[in-house]
Amino acid sequence: MDQYLELLSEKFPTMEDVITEIINLEAILQLPKGTELFLSDIHGEFPAFDHILRIGSGNLKEKIKELFHDSLDEEDIKQLTIFVAYPEYAVTTEWYEKQDKSQLIHQLIELLRFTSVKYTRSKVRKGLPKEYSYIIEELLYIDDRVAGKKEYVKKIIDQLTLMGEEQRFLKKLAQTIQTMVIDHVHIVGDIFDRGTQAAKVMDRLMKFSSIDIQWGNHDLLWLGAYCGSEACLLTLLRIAARYNYLFDLEKEYGLNFRILASFSNDNYDENPLFTPKNHEELTTRERKEMEKIHQALAIMQFKVESQILERRPEFEMAQRDLLTQIDYSHNTIKLDGTVHTINGACFQTIDPKNPNQLLPEERQVIDSLMYSFQHSLRMKKHMEFLLTKGAMYLTYNQHLLFHGCIPIDQEGGFLSFSLENKSYSGKKLLDFFEKQIRTSAKKITVKDDLATDLIWYARIGPFSPLFGKSKMATFERYFLTEKETHIEKRNPYYTLRNEEWFSKKVLKEFGVEENGSVIINGHTPVKVKKGESPIRANGTVFVIDGGLSKAYQKTTGIAGYSLLCNSYGFQIVTHYPSLGIEQQLKKTSNQADVKKVIDQQLPRKFNRDTSKGIELQQQVNQLKRLLAYQRKQ
Repeated sequence: MDQYLELLSEKFPTMEDVITEIINLEAILQLPKGTELFLSDIHGEFPAFDHILRIGSGNLKEKIKELFHDSLDEEDIKQLTIFVAYPEYAVTTEWYEKQDKSQLIHQLIELLRFTSVKYTRSKVRKGLPKEYSYIIEELLYIDDRVAGKKEYVKKIIDQLTLMGEEQRFLKKLAQTIQTMVIDHVHIVGDIFDRGTQAAKVMDRLMKFSSIDIQWGNHDLLWLGAYCGSEACLLTLLRIAARYNYLFDLEKEYGLNFRILASFSNDNYDENPLFTPKNHEELTTRERKEMEKIHQALAIMQFKVESQILERRPEFEMAQRDLLTQIDYSHNTIKLDGTVHTINGACFQTIDPKNPNQLLPEERQVIDSLMYSFQHSLRMKKHMEFLLTKGAMYLTYNQHLLFHGCIPIDQEGGFLSFSLENKSYSGKKLLDFFEKQIRTSAKKITVKDDLATDLIWYARIGPFSPLFGKSKMATFERYFLTEKETHIEKRNPYYTLRNEEWFSKKVLKEFGVEENGSVIINGHTPVKVKKGESPIRANGTVFVIDGGLSKAYQKTTGIAGYSLLCNSYGFQIVTHYPSLGIEQQLKKTSNQADVKKVIDQQLPRKFNRDTSKGIELQQQVNQLKRLLAYQRKQ
């Protein structure tokens, strides 16, 4: 017996154990594939993100309509959807007061049975609330049409009412149904930045038993900071200052900004170029304080980034070492042969003779911020989850998921990034960056090693698959008025992914070539106002960043896309800027009603056709080997 079978025999010591597990796995393989939800570019917008999960990206209402179309009218379907999605609010409504609570329990049990039909009894049991698991399981699997069983079921429900537990029981039922509507969640990048509640998003994601994450460029800022990259840390804090949620981070993660605030106040003046977005609720004193902090973070970021470029000439980004290109006596900078006047200059902490050198006080600030970031217990928990569940890309159920792009030339050839006499392109490029991220994560106290600098490059470099632009024009957007200097030229990938021949080339590069295989991207908001579609290349590419972040919604005109994939195929779901919860309860639950079904004319998929099914089939094969061995003994 080989070593693997020996280990397997410890878990299944008898023939009966092996036979039972084979039967169980073979049965699971015949079940229809569960529904997958694909989301990208959450950007800390927890209320919108939470709403999508509660309604199963519109799938909840579809299930209710399918089940109760003969017995409930449109209004009751809407109200039942609201109840399941927001039970804690719905129990306060007039609709709930008028309901027969016994009938409502029956409806929710029937809905739970319907939404969990693709799952094994064991899986359903694991998803039930502990305090009511026995009761719910009894109600789920008892046929009250059988003689004597109707009274049995009635007595259970009557006792819940008599003991004052019916409302709590209904809430738990509703929450359980929410978890059954979606079987697996894919996050196609950018959980963090711009919105104020990324910590709550992470807490919510960590509750899912079946989830994967494809890192986005903003996620990499946070991973890079956790791994010790000062440039990544200062960038994410600068973005937080720019979007006015820096002190939300202080509260959510227990970060210490005292030294930063003191240094900023001592060295900077108010500066309207650094007035944070969404500043309307700030007092004059708070606005001035944030402007000073914003400037300090920006200048320290520019210094630290320039230090990376000095020690990494192999990155070939010397043209972005901007602090060395400034004429400080005239406040001008020469870019691409043109001299530009710098507006709102705040260079008082810069030595013109050595512009990239940090002041001793700046070094103290950065060390304090890094210590605070890396020693936050909640941060550590979130970053380790991001590392465990995340990757640069994923092939799943014969589809390819990655956040940004594959760097290419104008003809669609894969561009090579060269380092230490080796070149990386296509799939190997993404593999290379993932290896560097995981290498850096093993030694987070080291701050300027190559692996950690490469995390920063993967966030901002021209060959980065998470960025895909010629430059990050942060300096230009702050200080230069000429709009042409703000242009960040996109990699040709973002144009050629509209062509089916090219999408198929990318799928082939990653070994995904089945009929019906697709690429799923985020990163670039789909400008619906300008007629853009999330469906590209004859249905072989889906771009699902539709603007969940409020910062993008004026441009996109919507509040994001999500993508559903059930056993019959894909559905694109359009989301709109969400109403307040009271408005939702009073008005509608239809913020995710607009769906576009992608007709791929493919047969229905079962678990045996999925990535998980392949794993299960391998387990079955090994168990059959073990069974054959046991029978010979």
